[in-house]
Amino acid sequence: MSNSFGQLFRVTTFGESHGPAIGCIVDGCPAGLPIDLTFIQQELDRRRPGQSQIVTQRKEADSVQVLSGVFEGKTTGTPLALLIPNEDQRSKDYDHLATAFRPSHADYTWHAKFGHRDFRGGGRSSARETAARVAAGAIAKTLLRTAGITIQAYVSQVGHLELKKDYTTLDLSFTESNDVRCPDASLAAKMIKFIKKVRKEGDTIGGVVSCVIQGCPVGLGAPVFDKLHADLGKAMLSINAAKGFEYGSGFSGVKMRGSEHNDLFVQSDPSSAPTTLTNHSGGIQGGISNGMDIHFRVAFKPVATIMRDQDTLDAEGQKVVVKGKGRHDPCVVPRAVPIVEAMTALVLADHLLRQRVNKL
Repeated sequence: MSNSFGQLFRVTTFGESHGPAIGCIVDGCPAGLPIDLTFIQQELDRRRPGQSQIVTQRKEADSVQVLSGVFEGKTTGTPLALLIPNEDQRSKDYDHLATAFRPSHADYTWHAKFGHRDFRGGGRSSARETAARVAAGAIAKTLLRTAGITIQAYVSQVGHLELKKDYTTLDLSFTESNDVRCPDASLAAKMIKFIKKVRKEGDTIGGVVSCVIQGCPVGLGAPVFDKLHADLGKAMLSINAAKGFEYGSGFSGVKMRGSEHNDLFVQSDPSSAPTTLTNHSGGIQGGISNGMDIHFRVAFKPVATIMRDQDTLDAEGQKVVVKGKGRHDPCVVPRAVPIVEAMTALVLADHLLRQRVNKL
C-alpha cells in the first residue's frame, strides 16, 4: 500500500479515523525555512469537523504537534514529524458495519483487496486522513511563499447552485467570510440554506471546488509522464469523494475551434516574460507552467453515508439493511477547500524543488 506522495518534497501520512492519532512525515523540506505553528493550526482549523452547522459534528480540536525537524523555529533539513491526536471517536456507531458493505464506500473493495479492514469510520480510507495532508500542505505553502506562489481555492458549486462568475471578477478574500466558503455572499447564503435542507431530509449533496494558483514561475512540470496538470489531477483525485478534475478550458474547450482556443503570446516589455491574451491553457502548456494563472476545478460526489436505511450485502453475500447513523458531512466541499489547497501546495513544492535541480 502506498502512503507517500511526491519525489523531492515527499509526504507520508499515517493513522486511522478511530486510532489514537493521525499524522505525517515531511521529508525533503529545505533547511532554514521558518515554521509558524499558528499558521499550521489555522489551516487545520479550516478543515476540522464541527466548525459549523453544515459539516459533520464530530468534535476534534486537530491540535498539531511537531515532533521533529524544527529547531529554534526553523527547519533543520531532517524529516518533519507532525502528530494530530484523535479525540472524539465513537466506534460503537460502526459496530453494525463489521460485516456489512456500505453502498458506494470503500468497504467492499478494501475487504476484497486486503481480506481484513478497520470498519470503524472506514479506518484508513476515511477522510479523517486528510487532516495530515493539510498539516503537510501548510509546510509546503510556507515554502511556496518564499517563491511568491499563492494558492486560493473556493466553493463554486453545490448541487444545482453554480457560481457563474469567473475568478478574475471575484474578490476571493471573501471566501472565508461564510461557512460554505463561496466568495459570492448572495449565492453562499443559498448554498447554506440548500445544504441544511438536504441534511434535514437525511440526504447529501455534491459540489465543486475551484482553485487558482498565482505567481507560479515558468518551467514547473516535466514533459511526458510528470506533466504538472497530470500531477495536479492525481493529487486532486486522491482526495476522498473527488470524482472529476479539469483545468483551463476543461471540457468546455471541446466546443471551441483552435482559432478561438489558442492563447496568443504578447510581450509589452522586452525585459519581461511573455504573457498570453487569453488563458484557455489554464497556465500550463506541454505539461509545464507558462507563468499565467493556473486554474482548475474539482468535482466532489455526494457523501455516500446518508441518514436513511439502504439495502446492501454483507461479507457472506447475504442481503442486509444498513442503518443511517453516525456523524457525517451533508456536503464535503466546504471542508474540501483547504484540502484542495494543501494537495496543490504539495505538488507545487515538489516541482519547485525539482526545477531548482533541473538546470544550472
